Amino acid sequence: MENQNKKSFKWLWVTIAAVVVSALVAWCVYNAVSKNSVDTVFKFSGTAVLFILVFVIVSLGYLLGSITIKGVNLGTAGVFLVAILFGFLCTLDFGSVAVLGAFHTNVHSVASTMGGPIQNLGLIMFVGSVGLIAGPNFFKNLKKNFKTYILLGAIIILSSTAVAVLFTVCTDFGPGFWAGILSGALTTTPGFSAAQEAVISKYPGIDLSVIKELPEYVNITIGHAIAYPFGVVGVVLFVQLMPKILKVDMEKERLLLKIGGEEEIKDYKGLFQIEPFGIVPIAISVVCGLILGAIKIPLFDGSSFSLGTTGGVLIMGLIFGHFGKIGKLSLQVPESTLKLLREFGLMLFLLGAGFEGGVKLVDAISKNPELVPFGFIGGALMTVVPMIVGFILAKYAMKMPLLNALGSITGGMTSTPALGTLIGTAKTEDVASAYASTYPIALVLVVLACQLMITLM
Repeated sequence: MENQNKKSFKWLWVTIAAVVVSALVAWCVYNAVSKNSVDTVFKFSGTAVLFILVFVIVSLGYLLGSITIKGVNLGTAGVFLVAILFGFLCTLDFGSVAVLGAFHTNVHSVASTMGGPIQNLGLIMFVGSVGLIAGPNFFKNLKKNFKTYILLGAIIILSSTAVAVLFTVCTDFGPGFWAGILSGALTTTPGFSAAQEAVISKYPGIDLSVIKELPEYVNITIGHAIAYPFGVVGVVLFVQLMPKILKVDMEKERLLLKIGGEEEIKDYKGLFQIEPFGIVPIAISVVCGLILGAIKIPLFDGSSFSLGTTGGVLIMGLIFGHFGKIGKLSLQVPESTLKLLREFGLMLFLLGAGFEGGVKLVDAISKNPELVPFGFIGGALMTVVPMIVGFILAKYAMKMPLLNALGSITGGMTSTPALGTLIGTAKTEDVASAYASTYPIALVLVVLACQLMITLM
């Protein structure tokens, strides 16, 4: 009798759902036949349109990322490519098409929202969770491999910069354009900002609005937009392809990574925990990280350097993860919370970066179409060459385990999306430690490289 009642309720809800959907379809068809405007059928608020776009991109992005060819897929980076496509589509005039049409009139403000708050929130969530995951064993590993990580990070950035300098010398596009390409190829916003600041410092006393109209300044943005998409996808594919090309035993590589990591076990019994999900420790570490990242460090040419959102939050996450407590207050975060925040943050970051990148790429192509092929080739080389050089150095000269080498390369390339992909490929969080060890030195060097290209060339 109970089963019969359950079946009756099931069919009741199915019937109600079918009636509601049929009514909606009939209403849309009626208005389409009557040639009524879209506003007659739908009434979208700005917030509703924004979230419709966000979740459509996310759904299609994960579908694209799940397509696997010979064991290789884009994973979360599929969101990035779909976001680029939608950023491009929203620059086109779709007239009365409800969602895309609503975005066309103010696409640049939408792009700044996607590429500003949404992207930065995702970046904070991702690097914060990575820092907390890697923190417990980070400083032991760093002490053991400190010189290796510094050398590898330096070699990666120097080899990419060498390609950028070569293109600057051999073409007439100027150092601003190739500095923008370099920052895009290494997917580094601090390097991009540093190049812009270097141009501004070359013209003291001149109004900022005038400087921003100069080709040297504008070309930095164009170069960054051209190189950024391949900079993301190239490293994501590289960390998946290398284990397959070398036909390695991933179980053995995971074991080598753990042996090299010297896992440290700490006792956190008797500590006070504010809430069970670890939200408060994450919030405290993020606030401290943002403050650290905002500190300006003067450089020799009168400009300044800061760790920024990524560097500051990552370092504080490592510190909080290492100590695990403040007095009797627990800073422990459940692994399930960290994994969810890491994936959700990466998705938001790629969503924002992709949509804004799609809009900027359209602007770049429309303003200077002749720069695109040269910029793409140069950017691709600035992405691929340092990865190959870094991998050969790490694997064969430094004798690093494969996963350790790939983790260091994602840090040396300052590639947040590639770390997320590598964690999925390796099926272990331990690769985050190598990323976190190499990332800071690479970040400092790429900022200096972009500044020096503008200042000295």
